[in-house]
Amino acid sequence: MNLVVLQNWLDNTSFAILFLTMLVYWGGAAFPNLPYLAVLGTAGMAIANLCIATLLGARWIEAGYFPLSNLYESLFFLTWGITAVHLIAENSSRSRLVGVATAPVAMAIAAFATMTLPSQMQASEPLVPALKSNWLMMHVSVMMLSYSALMVGSLLAIAFLIVTRGQNIQLQGSSVGTGGYRSNGYRLHKATELTSQPPAPAVENNGFARFETSGNGNGNGNTAVLNLVTTPESQAVASAEPLSPQRLSLAETLDNISYRIIGLGFPLLTIGIIAGGVWANEAWGSYWSWDPKETWALITWLVFAAYLHARITRGWQGRSPAILASTGLLVVWVCYLGVNLLGKGLHSYGWFF
Repeated sequence: MNLVVLQNWLDNTSFAILFLTMLVYWGGAAFPNLPYLAVLGTAGMAIANLCIATLLGARWIEAGYFPLSNLYESLFFLTWGITAVHLIAENSSRSRLVGVATAPVAMAIAAFATMTLPSQMQASEPLVPALKSNWLMMHVSVMMLSYSALMVGSLLAIAFLIVTRGQNIQLQGSSVGTGGYRSNGYRLHKATELTSQPPAPAVENNGFARFETSGNGNGNGNTAVLNLVTTPESQAVASAEPLSPQRLSLAETLDNISYRIIGLGFPLLTIGIIAGGVWANEAWGSYWSWDPKETWALITWLVFAAYLHARITRGWQGRSPAILASTGLLVVWVCYLGVNLLGKGLHSYGWFF
């Protein structure tokens, strides 16, 4: 079997395995009492990752350069990165919902590369002079890995919003800070420490609920006042259907792993941009040319920098950072593929890429 036949067999096999893996993960979500489906899903992702790695290795041997020179190769490298990050995320979270979010995207990318791109785009061709540099592997591979991680993190943020039904909740045991309380539609206005004794019955006090306890028999008791401040936002949350403990636990897991995966992808993106600037200076005589690809890479960096800043310094968690991370998925796709459709730039070396 020559390398071309092997590549054709591997790309079709990768697509088929990812399609079956997607069905397994969806079946596992629909029938959570079947534990073996989670094992099959993980095995499918691992096999697909191995098939794609073998495909890229065969192209590397055939062409003699790192396989990131056209859209077909970059799409499969992106799929390989998504499956690799998926395995890391799933092992960390031990949640099958990770595969429910990532498997369809990986399958769709492999399907697009295998079935949509014309055969001439799938064939290995000699590198254009601008790409004959060691920076091809050092810059492009890091950028693609960062895209993979950021996409997976954004997909998990979308899954978080779906699990929580878009409710604005605070999560106990968040990955940022010491955690907090789960919002139940009310805001804690003022409270002093309660003693271990049970509180006395509530006393009406101008619309507030006051609970009094006595710490000892000499009358020096502690008083805790819990003000239930009813606002339009709190009324909306209170009227929403409360989340089950299982959903809250799953939401905590998704929020945590999304934050950590984005935290992995962001430094890779930073390193990739810096490496690209050095390569640009070597190839074009300028570190930054405001090329569409460069501009959108900067926009992508700013979006996820804002996300991490909000999580780390402001202690955001829950819905607000998840919405920001979800928008990052669109920004990454525009940076990776959209700018090549919208117009030509210094990074355009062929159709679509």
